[in-house]
Amino acid sequence: MSLTGTPFFLTTIALVVVALVLPLALWSRIGGPRLVRLAARFLMLLFAQVTAVTMVFVIVNNSNALFDNWDDLLGTGDHVRTAADLGPDGTGGKNADEQPKVLQKFTPASDKRMGPGVQQTQLKGRISGVEGEVYIWLPPQYDDPAYRDKKFPVVEVLPGFPGSAKAWFGTLDVGRQLKPMMEKGEVAPFIVVAPRTTLLGDVDTGCANIPGKVNADTWLSVDVRKMVTDNFRAQDKADGWAVAGYSAGAHCAAKLAVAHPDRYRAGVSLSGYNDPAGEPSSLTAKSPELRDANNPLKMLQRAQTPPRTALFVSGAEGDGYQGGVALKQAAKAPTTVHVTMVPAGAGGHGTAVWKRQVPEVFRWLTQQVTH
Repeated sequence: MSLTGTPFFLTTIALVVVALVLPLALWSRIGGPRLVRLAARFLMLLFAQVTAVTMVFVIVNNSNALFDNWDDLLGTGDHVRTAADLGPDGTGGKNADEQPKVLQKFTPASDKRMGPGVQQTQLKGRISGVEGEVYIWLPPQYDDPAYRDKKFPVVEVLPGFPGSAKAWFGTLDVGRQLKPMMEKGEVAPFIVVAPRTTLLGDVDTGCANIPGKVNADTWLSVDVRKMVTDNFRAQDKADGWAVAGYSAGAHCAAKLAVAHPDRYRAGVSLSGYNDPAGEPSSLTAKSPELRDANNPLKMLQRAQTPPRTALFVSGAEGDGYQGGVALKQAAKAPTTVHVTMVPAGAGGHGTAVWKRQVPEVFRWLTQQVTH
């Protein structure tokens, strides 16, 4: 039974009802020695507690898209086939643009909460050695005959940790929010792509390449990118690409944009952090060397040639804002950093805050990328 499916949710509700009815029906009817009666009553109370907690967890999980399936929840999922040392640029000497085109099979997204128009595919990363699902949403103009020769800009969107690739389409409702804005010309018609980022069970990869462990950076910035340009009328130059994320995904977005100005023109960080230690379970928080190598602030400070990229950073006091200010202070042309403070009491570190920011983010992205 699917962790996020309606049958499991209804089952938890039914179990809660049963857990409430049992004590009412049996409490005074339990026979036997006093110790047996006490044990039976204790088990009924424990059953009621467990079922109630389970139902609340399912509601929270379905609302915030934290865990996609049982493997993600139990930390037993492994989406890494190989993790070769791919070198500083994460390509292993392979030019992705020179790789043969591979056409993927796409089907409508199985989770209807993601809204209309979302497609999914199972991608085997040819360079990264990662395998996972990728979701694609096409703008309303994509099938318009007037745009048949148009190549569209792309935004790669990343969730937090734990987090599901479905979250931007489900919880943040990006497709439903953007469709009318694109139809009115308020924002550019972007292709939105959401790849799996939970690759190693209950460990956050930090979206990094760590030989012998995972090549998450290459998965996101090379393999997923190549799949999109192979299968859709998508721009293939950095000027037409951006990456956006929230929480741990915000850290990833800023880092990828700073590290790869040849792949992304812009990065969006919503309530993120610079130091990987902001997510203690991250592989990149395990040593000072990994922390420095994957800290976008340190990357900007030591860059001999400032990257040609634009960053949008938002957050509340103590939840991303100070990190954004630090990035802005470290940035040198052509790097630009736009920092927005989230007011206190606006909703904290949560999806309700990030959902409200979607229109502002895509208006800003419209100004940054070629379309």
